[in-house]
Amino acid sequence: MVDSWVVWTLLAATMQSVRTAAQKQLADDMSAVAATLVRYLFGIPFVLAYFAILCANAETLPAPNATFLICATLAGVLQILATVLLVHLFTLRNFAVGSTYARTEIMLTAVLGTLFFGETIAALGWVAIVVCVLGLVAVNIGKTGRLTDAWNRSALVGLASGLAFSLTSLLIRRASLSFGLDDAVLTAGVTLTYMVLIQTVMVLGYVLVTNARELRIVAARWKTGTFVGATSVTGSAGWFTAFTLEHASYVKTLGQIEFLITLAIAMTWFRERPGRLEMAGMLAILAGVILLLLSP
Repeated sequence: MVDSWVVWTLLAATMQSVRTAAQKQLADDMSAVAATLVRYLFGIPFVLAYFAILCANAETLPAPNATFLICATLAGVLQILATVLLVHLFTLRNFAVGSTYARTEIMLTAVLGTLFFGETIAALGWVAIVVCVLGLVAVNIGKTGRLTDAWNRSALVGLASGLAFSLTSLLIRRASLSFGLDDAVLTAGVTLTYMVLIQTVMVLGYVLVTNARELRIVAARWKTGTFVGATSVTGSAGWFTAFTLEHASYVKTLGQIEFLITLAIAMTWFRERPGRLEMAGMLAILAGVILLLLSP
């Protein structure tokens, strides 16, 4: 029988692919920050509806505690920071170097989880994570060209983005587990709702201060925004629940299925033909995922 965290992760990866494709349509009309606001602002009705359903069916409602508030708030801030850094990476010269370092997010999650968050990873799990990371790096180099400079500003930005994303995942897990309840779906839903609300306030405040005129553009794109908000909340519910049920590094590794789905779409619909290094990387990612599922 397939573990429930696997199902939640696959749901999250699929929804992330769909949401990313829809969110790219907004890039031509608004800034990256405003596009990020769309994800949170239009997600509020869906996350509140999800929260209401969970509470209506819950036997015991989780009570907020200091660990939850600190971890969930930090996770919300770090997720926004990681996204901004990743978007900034696209504007830098040595994008290939930076994006390769950003792919180390899985390994960073495993190392930080082991050192500071009490996660114990089996030997086969470590092998799966390393193989998957090497596959991601190979695909990235194959798509963007040879790395000519191993350390520069792009590398620093990419590493910082990966670090922020890895800490976000670990803090989400810690926040959700802080309630001490067995209902992972409920505690993950509470964590998700809190984070979406505070992230909306933070990003909305930034847009109001820096370029309030973009709010008109955001409002005008409400149809696409509604779709982005719905898929974003659905995907996030999958990620948050999976993080609560299993080690964040395992979830991150299995989540790379989304990367393979995206590449498959590019090959099928856009007739892109991957090179030998890309194909080797794709096979390594698939091998890493299989090893992970076999890990105890």
